[in-house]
Amino acid sequence: MLAQVGLLGLSQAGVTVAAFGSQVLLARTLTREDFGSFTAVLAVVSLTAPVAVFGVAELWLQVFGQEGARAYRWVGPSLRLAGAVCVALLLGVLAWSAAELPDTTAAAVRALLATVVVAQAALALAGAVRQLRGDYRGLSALQLAPHLGRVAVTAAVWAAGLSVVAAAAGYAVVAVATVAACLLASREFRRGAMPLEGHPAPAARAAPAPRAAVPALPAAPAGDVDAGPRPGELLGAAAPYVLGNVCYLLGIHFGTVLAAELLGGAEAALLAVPMAVLTAVYLVPRVVYQQYLLGKLHRWAGSDAEAVLLAYRWGSAGMVALGAVVAAAVAVGGLVALPLVFGPAYRDAAPVLAVLALAVPFRFGGAAVAALLTSGGLLRRKVVYQAVGAVVLLAALAVAVPAWGVRGAAGATVLAEAVLCCLLWVAARRGVVGDAPLPTWRDLRRRLSREAPRAS
Repeated sequence: MLAQVGLLGLSQAGVTVAAFGSQVLLARTLTREDFGSFTAVLAVVSLTAPVAVFGVAELWLQVFGQEGARAYRWVGPSLRLAGAVCVALLLGVLAWSAAELPDTTAAAVRALLATVVVAQAALALAGAVRQLRGDYRGLSALQLAPHLGRVAVTAAVWAAGLSVVAAAAGYAVVAVATVAACLLASREFRRGAMPLEGHPAPAARAAPAPRAAVPALPAAPAGDVDAGPRPGELLGAAAPYVLGNVCYLLGIHFGTVLAAELLGGAEAALLAVPMAVLTAVYLVPRVVYQQYLLGKLHRWAGSDAEAVLLAYRWGSAGMVALGAVVAAAVAVGGLVALPLVFGPAYRDAAPVLAVLALAVPFRFGGAAVAALLTSGGLLRRKVVYQAVGAVVLLAALAVAVPAWGVRGAAGATVLAEAVLCCLLWVAARRGVVGDAPLPTWRDLRRRLSREAPRAS
């Protein structure tokens, strides 16, 4: 387990360095106005990614965790759904680009970055496929490659002194290559022939279910075990995931978008840079829970209650402690690093990052308990709480940005993260743990030392 998490961690460290390097090169090449506008458009495009994939990646982890190979019946219909939504969104972004005419530069940037919608959807689907196979090396490479491509693009833009349109065109080329690589990586899965991690023969599966077992998904019609889900069943199963992802990305990107609209591109850049740092930091809980543990938690929810309780007690507490350490490092280090790395024009971004760092422990802890709700049959409740957090964020931004500018946006982000973390934690304690006794440190050591059979 530690070797696999370490591999994903190294990959995400590379992603972090590559993403940060791209931001630095762009910030040093483009004017602050162009950089702020570019990042604002990229933020809007990124907000469409969970809608484009329509929760299908997370849905696959759930249904394959519950049904094993029988869940291949979901693949065809869900791919058609994601494809249709992706095309609709792509057309919508292109129409949004046309609305910028006759400003040809802004229109071209929007149109070129529209390709990122398809690339992010393809990457999410291919990443879920690698998780289902247990191929964490392939998952790591798949995640890192597009960011390395962006680094190459931004390095070329910086070296040649190219324009913001050239940067957007380079991102479009990387996006097309990413889609091609994802299609290649998932071809065996699309044929229904890929082996799945952690799924022995049905007779060998453990029968007991813990208190918070996931409710069964719609079964295939009698007499036809390979029949796929009906459209209404598919939409109902996928919708909570897409709503949850939209709420998550609102917290990452909407402050930058609103700052660009109300304060201008130059001020938005002062928020975009700290948010880029925060986004890199937030990859840590996503590696542990979304990329490694979530598929396993879906399986443990039906067969290994102790593993779920261990994840609650020690995983969530450990993530909060780690988040506090990371927050301190980010707040202190940013005061020196941001002006040094991005240039004197971004000196005012350091205090904004110091405020945003307060959100890190809340995000780390919230990610840990949110994964337990997702796998514990409380997905819809989790989405409701995420929607509450999004409403708190939007209301706080509406008040704070006009009054206090980008620092107000940072404070609003911290408030929303704190509210969401508290709601999720209470829900996990009541709905997943209940009256069950929590495992001790000795229980954790026993599992890690393999004195008991390892859940996988």
